[in-house]
Amino acid sequence: MISTNSGNEARELKSDNIIQRISSIDILRAITMVLMIFVNDFWSLTDIPEGLRHVKRGVDGIGFSDVIFPAFLFIVGLSLPYAIENRIRKGDSTAGIVQHILFRTLALLVMGVFLVNGETVNAAAMGIPVWLWYPLSCLCFILIWNTYTNKINKVLVNILKVSGVITLIFLAYSYRGGENGEVRFASQWWGILGQIGWAYLAGALVMVFSKNNFYALFFAWFFFCVLSMVNKAGLIPGSIAEYLPNAILGGTLPALTMGGVLTSYVFRYYIKTNDRWRLTIIFLIASLVLIALSIITRPYWGLAKLGATPAWLFLCSAFTLLAFTLIYWVADVWKKNNWFYFIKPAGTDTLLCYLIPYFVYALVRIVGYKLPDLFLTGGLGLLKSFCFALLCVLITRSLNRIGLKLKI
Repeated sequence: MISTNSGNEARELKSDNIIQRISSIDILRAITMVLMIFVNDFWSLTDIPEGLRHVKRGVDGIGFSDVIFPAFLFIVGLSLPYAIENRIRKGDSTAGIVQHILFRTLALLVMGVFLVNGETVNAAAMGIPVWLWYPLSCLCFILIWNTYTNKINKVLVNILKVSGVITLIFLAYSYRGGENGEVRFASQWWGILGQIGWAYLAGALVMVFSKNNFYALFFAWFFFCVLSMVNKAGLIPGSIAEYLPNAILGGTLPALTMGGVLTSYVFRYYIKTNDRWRLTIIFLIASLVLIALSIITRPYWGLAKLGATPAWLFLCSAFTLLAFTLIYWVADVWKKNNWFYFIKPAGTDTLLCYLIPYFVYALVRIVGYKLPDLFLTGGLGLLKSFCFALLCVLITRSLNRIGLKLKI
């Protein structure tokens, strides 16, 4: 999630004249990002437990990799109330906030579409190597959405941003995909970042126009959950499906985000009253209810990430809620947030961290180095992938220190 912000919205909660630092959301986001890079590197491994991989399409089941993406969507919802409240405190109007939401959504959709088209590049037809598409696209994202300091000349900043835009336009125009190069640049399935963008759009607009009303937020979550079931039942008319993106119309992805919004609402309420035990009990009960809903709906549509089924929605929401509760106790109650210091950049500059693997893979391809099979197999292979994820965090930290930081 890649993140739709830098993570700063999760820093503080204000209650009267009390300021309480909240680390849980940033830490949960950081852990999720590390795990996302970790599981995304499984393509390079052999002989690892199937339970760690994504379950194949059409199979009723769930693997460890299948719970990472929905966790990130849930975290997007957790962050939304803080982000919107911060903009209100800065004096932004409703129209200004909506404009900001639309801009962020567009940025995520653009990045998602470019990355997903990289999966089907025809190098011979396009004239550039497949491995070059990703670092070129990611470099453009950085040029456009980097937070340039005031020390850099504004003319130079504008040149860099315009260069990124022009290069992306050139890549899209030049794109050729498919076996014979007959496929042109298209949205396809929007990619991970694009799907996050659509879910963010739905959740953020609900958050803005609900005016922080709990019942309106709960109804929105309930609506998207029902929409997920209606969609899986094949009851949505084709005439409607033609005009709305499936990422929203399917219901599942925005329901995950709205689950995070609801969790954040309850969390903020009980933090202000300093009633952490009641908060924990409510979260535990909610998790049990979600697990029960997953069990109830599974016989009808199965449990599958690739099918975005209701059972997957409910179960992954429960997992993320339980993880958030645990991290809250460790980081904010027991004040052990220093345990997570090393991975902090994955929670505060998540987007940049997500893009780093594309550069590393390209660099390895250029150098032509390949690890011995011993480090690409079984337990050692998993250790390699986890160390790779930590390396990406370290690179992100280093880039942040020299002033490279993405924010949309």
